[in-house]
Amino acid sequence: MINFDLQRHKPLRDLVYDELKMKIMMGLIAPGTRMMEVELAEEMGVSRTPVREAIRKLEKEGMISIEPRRGAYASSLSNQDMVDILEVRQTMEGLAADLATIRFTEEQKNELLEVSQAFNQAVEKGDMEQMISLDTLFHHLIVQGTGNKLLAVMVGQLQDMVLRFRYLYYDDFRRAEKMPQEHKEILDAILGGDPVKARMAADNHIDGLKQMVIAEKVK
Repeated sequence: MINFDLQRHKPLRDLVYDELKMKIMMGLIAPGTRMMEVELAEEMGVSRTPVREAIRKLEKEGMISIEPRRGAYASSLSNQDMVDILEVRQTMEGLAADLATIRFTEEQKNELLEVSQAFNQAVEKGDMEQMISLDTLFHHLIVQGTGNKLLAVMVGQLQDMVLRFRYLYYDDFRRAEKMPQEHKEILDAILGGDPVKARMAADNHIDGLKQMVIAEKVK
């Protein structure tokens, strides 16, 4: 059941959406699980309406598949799905780094630097939860720094799918030893005001993850 006392500031529909999304992303709701509105509503202590709204929203984000006359299911996420996602994300992240280099404020540059340093410390400690959180934040800050709301929404959805794939199939944060240097190359290009290098560094960074997925052939 949702702890409403801790999150009173959020509308109920958002609380239900957040809860279901996190469970799907972390594999607590496994791919292929049927999303029964009545059962989910009872489990979460809410009516069916916010559950139905959350399911529809999660379908748009690719987390849930709705099949005619069969119902809603937590979507599957294959190796090829992930390669497809990363191909698109690679292009978008490159564009984001390019635009961020031109549009970042000094405050945003400092924040990105701080997150990069915190990520490096997490890698040194082997703190996987922090590594995932800070890596996600690093990319989020770059996209937000573009000022392009549409790009932020599109990249955010792709990042969620990549994060779900990690939770489902990897028991550690692969490539962690290479990522501080890759982040540094992106960061240096942004701080140095070089959009061409920033785009290239971001492109190479995502390509590294894509090549890992292709090589490991996770099923």
